[in-house]
Amino acid sequence: MLKPENRLAILMHEGILGKFGKTGLGLLRYSANPIVAVIDRECAGRSLRELTGIPREVPIVASVQEAMAYRPDTLVIGIAPSGGALPAEMWREVRTAVLAGLNLVNGLHAPLAKHPDLEPFLHSCQWIWDVRKEPPGLGVGSGKARHLNCTRVLTVGTDMAVGKMTVSLEMHRTCLQQGLRSRFLATGQTGIMIEGSGVALDAVRVDFASGAVEKFVCELAEDAEIIHIEGQGALTNPASTATLPLLRGAQPTHLILVHRAGQTHIRTFPDVPIPPLPEVIRIYEQVAEMGGAFYPSKVVAVALNTAHLSESEARAAIVQVEAETKLPCTDPVRFGAGRLLQAIMTSG
Repeated sequence: MLKPENRLAILMHEGILGKFGKTGLGLLRYSANPIVAVIDRECAGRSLRELTGIPREVPIVASVQEAMAYRPDTLVIGIAPSGGALPAEMWREVRTAVLAGLNLVNGLHAPLAKHPDLEPFLHSCQWIWDVRKEPPGLGVGSGKARHLNCTRVLTVGTDMAVGKMTVSLEMHRTCLQQGLRSRFLATGQTGIMIEGSGVALDAVRVDFASGAVEKFVCELAEDAEIIHIEGQGALTNPASTATLPLLRGAQPTHLILVHRAGQTHIRTFPDVPIPPLPEVIRIYEQVAEMGGAFYPSKVVAVALNTAHLSESEARAAIVQVEAETKLPCTDPVRFGAGRLLQAIMTSG
């Protein structure tokens, strides 16, 4: 696990401008650790702020060897490619880092802590953190989170990788600023790296997935007025399996729908259309209250990802979604999460 003093270099070849860089970009936006270098040969020498809009001044270099000049002590694999396997061309960079004495944070599916090409070279104080691990001692879900007194907010999406973690973190940050006892439950590798704890839901055997969520929600509820549960997957995506365990395990009191402005089809399955947002909302609410098995939660607001739009285009898209859904809508990264939090607190 990362300590606050760990100095990070993030390995992101082709990830800053590519489609698999969400782990590194999430850390750059939200991690409290000092990030001393980003490794991306495509963008080496360019400005991170100009490329991403993230207000953090971090040099972009072409290799681990160049990153060593900034004195990192830990390398984080900052890409999340489809299937979760480390691309062959990046393996040499990881091995170089371990041989140079760096710790390694690995969010990919394939574990590396016991890898025969890495483990023999670890010195006594050096470590490899495989984030995607099933927690010990899990049981099956029982639905008991529905009896908790705290507010439980789950982000749900129209697709994968639309910004559910980001929305949950922005709402959590806003709650803390307002003095609320807020907790964030990370359910993916990036969120766990940021928060330091959580459950990597896609590493949990399906029979125990809802039980894992339930366990962590109940533990957080002991000291929380409101819990923000990071959403995973989407009911609309044929490859997704994680949304149902989150609904069952968290028994959310409120849902926030997350959507990328203008997206009409699933990105990895362009032949699969995304239904109109009111229909998506209806589906989520029906599943959430199905047969009394889940808490009868409602979608109370829409969080719109407008990162690809100008500010005027973003404001127009928000107005359009509010008219279409009759619900409050905002982009919490661009305009703050206050509107989403207000919808939660006034929903009854």
